[in-house]
Amino acid sequence: MMSNLELKEKIKNAGLFQWQVADTIGVSDVTFCKWLRKPLSPDKEQAVLEALQKLKEAI
Repeated sequence: MMSNLELKEKIKNAGLFQWQVADTIGVSDVTFCKWLRKPLSPDKEQAVLEALQKLKEAI
């Protein structure tokens, strides 16, 4: 399981913004920001990683 800080770094290092990941998951950027305040459930973490992969492939 990844920490939220690691997820934020992965997003940043991919040259993406958190709002782009949120949009790909289908939640608002505010909701995504709230998600990252506490450790994510395995389902949410998987959704973030899948969205990140999808966005990186689209670049």
